[in-house]
Amino acid sequence: MRLLPFIASTAITIGLVTVLNMQIPLGASKTPRLGYFLSPQQGFWQNAEPTNSSFNAQINTRGLKNKVDVYMDERLVPHIYAQNDLDAYYVQGFLHAKFRLWQMEFQTYVASGRLCEILGDSKLDIDRYFRRMGMVYGAEQTMAKMDNNREMQATVDAYTEGVNAYIKLLKPEDLPFEYKLLDYRPENWTPLKTYLFLMFMSYDLSGRGVSSDLKMTNARDYLGFESFNQLFPNLQDSLDPILPPSTIYGKPSIKPVKPAKSDSLYLHQVKATVNVSSPAPPNKNNGSNNWAVSGKKTRSGRPILCNDPHLGLNLPSLWYEVQINTPTHNTYGASFPGSPAVIIGFNDSIAWGVTNAGRDVFDYYDMHFRDSTMKEYWYNGVWKKAEQRVEVIKIKGKPEIEEKIAMTVYGPVMYDHSYSNESTKGRSLAVAWTANIAGNGLQTFYKLNRAKNFDDYQSAISNWWCPGQNFAFASKSGDIAIKQQGAFVARWNRQGDFIMPGSDSSFNWQGIIPENENPMVRNPARQFVSSANQMSTDTSYPYYLGGASAFPIYRGIIINRKLAVLNDITTTDMQMLQMENVNVFAEMARPVLLKYINESKLTKPQKKYVEILKNWNLRNDITEQGITVFNNVWDSLENVVWKDDFQKAAKPMPWPESSTLLEHLLKDSVYAYADNILTTTKTETIQDAVMEAVVRASAAMDKMVMEGKKLDWGAYKDTKVEHLLKISALSSLHLPIGGGENCINATGTVHGPSWRMIVQMTDVIEAYGVYPGGQNGNPGSKFYDNFINSWAAGKYYRLLFISKEDVTKQEKIKWHIAFINA
Repeated sequence: MRLLPFIASTAITIGLVTVLNMQIPLGASKTPRLGYFLSPQQGFWQNAEPTNSSFNAQINTRGLKNKVDVYMDERLVPHIYAQNDLDAYYVQGFLHAKFRLWQMEFQTYVASGRLCEILGDSKLDIDRYFRRMGMVYGAEQTMAKMDNNREMQATVDAYTEGVNAYIKLLKPEDLPFEYKLLDYRPENWTPLKTYLFLMFMSYDLSGRGVSSDLKMTNARDYLGFESFNQLFPNLQDSLDPILPPSTIYGKPSIKPVKPAKSDSLYLHQVKATVNVSSPAPPNKNNGSNNWAVSGKKTRSGRPILCNDPHLGLNLPSLWYEVQINTPTHNTYGASFPGSPAVIIGFNDSIAWGVTNAGRDVFDYYDMHFRDSTMKEYWYNGVWKKAEQRVEVIKIKGKPEIEEKIAMTVYGPVMYDHSYSNESTKGRSLAVAWTANIAGNGLQTFYKLNRAKNFDDYQSAISNWWCPGQNFAFASKSGDIAIKQQGAFVARWNRQGDFIMPGSDSSFNWQGIIPENENPMVRNPARQFVSSANQMSTDTSYPYYLGGASAFPIYRGIIINRKLAVLNDITTTDMQMLQMENVNVFAEMARPVLLKYINESKLTKPQKKYVEILKNWNLRNDITEQGITVFNNVWDSLENVVWKDDFQKAAKPMPWPESSTLLEHLLKDSVYAYADNILTTTKTETIQDAVMEAVVRASAAMDKMVMEGKKLDWGAYKDTKVEHLLKISALSSLHLPIGGGENCINATGTVHGPSWRMIVQMTDVIEAYGVYPGGQNGNPGSKFYDNFINSWAAGKYYRLLFISKEDVTKQEKIKWHIAFINA
């Protein structure tokens, strides 16, 4: 039982919290209120769930129009059968709360800057960070807009009532374990909490700009724009874009005008105006794979759609499986605890999946305020009044404080004289972020749940706002498609890559790209669509997509290569493809490394590692050692090339991407840049660098072996699925799984495929799925992490997509919950 390790010690050390993909430092040991925590009647003992627990129940509750039946299958997946949509969402909210209450609420505490309320003043900087970014402000804007949509307002209200119906029934002894550990109680759910959760998803998938714009500004100022442009290019030589290169685009309806002063004020600045560092940004590998193949390539003659979003590997899991059946729709898939509807899934007619677009939707503007009161700022030659937003931060055991945030034409001022670090020096940076503009993204999933065809899919995703996503689509009628959708700024070249002047409207956004001009392809000649977070188009697309460093390229290359040659495809083939461990980056890089290795100058142990590298099959399989050697040599090479010189910079800077280094190596050009750009005093050759990298990597691997560590990739990578509070006893550690950053199976140490789904659009839909967790967020339940071993082994569950008439005939249906209006 997961809770038993707590018997030995009641002082629980919590080092980090991981919410979605952001690690939040929590500080020192936290000791729960012992009398309550250890109480046999109400303490953590009550969270131990017998293995033979029954989930049969009759719930008498107010707020329903009709009876709702929920049938739970053997994996604890609920199949909700309601006579109207609002009752279905009420019950979905109830079930989310029953099985994931602490998780869903805690995420909103982080998003809204409320950690101090439960963890004390040590978290004040984090709370201020999210408040000042505009997380609460953005959620309020979206809620106000959605409240004007009666259909969506009613949906979120019904979901909220369901959550609160469960909280009302919750007894002290049944509180989720984490509430007892941290000694606080849940509060009532509100619609704002749902929008706060969706804001956090926007941050998680578009928030790289929070730190990248700052660091890119520093790099531009340190290197000069010409050199910067070579090391952080807009283009990638190896790119295989989402839309085929032969795609023809129409004339843009918006032609952004580059400011006349941009060369001097923006691109060619010599003296830095600001240098700001920020908390650790979201994982740069947040992404996903999705693809759909035409029935012309499948054995069944029907399309197959696949999706595996790559996010943080956490317990409780980000996802919760559910089927929702009402007179308007019958939908199955992965839902977010905290939000109504199915987010990734399928219904009777269509299937859809998403990947992150990676487009820049977050910018900083450098503001000039009249004085420290920040009531006026200089804008277009006049002093303009700044509105003041006051947010109250409550602190456990201490008086509350007020956070005063100046609001500008761009948005909230995130950094100023009252909130800064050693780098900001009192500068004022306003945030322009599409997530802070009212959107109606939740309606996208509401409508996808009900979509019947391509036109419905188009209509549904047209509502999507932020963050930008690639929506893959397949239907029973035979259509496949993919479209990149979101509120994308029509930018001139390099606009928003660096901090922009805020006193001149010529640097403002000049419009959002019209929805019908976003990249889209339907039923292409190659009979498949796919995305893996690479750039969506080649340079013939008329709008600036952003710097190439935001877009990984290698997973897209191998996916397209595999799909191009596959025919007579089955769902088993697609399962194997999602678990594919071929490393295309290494395929391109290894010949370059071997070209410059002079074995005659190596020691016998060093030659041994080179031999492993030579004989490696280029797969990141669990027992392979070649990938471990390759990674160590490549990491060492990056350090040889960049580290000493980049560390000379006084301000935080990003390193060039591995793809950039590789492409320069392929051109034999990297050391021209190293000598000329980074002012190295020694004239070095590429061979010198590679040989030094082999020596350093060999020493590091020798040390590992001496310490008893294995070079086998699975052990070296050491994948784990950690509890959100980073408590080892509540985590699944040392998982045997291959893959990696440049593989289709993009499983890292704490990051990877968070939900694998395969859907074949036959008359009777054939669907499979798995995620690294379990349906119950209670660590004392056998359903807490029971999917993880299957996920690691690449095994899938057949998803039970059943009508109410057939549900009682299913052997895998184990429990029934009847919801009755009291």
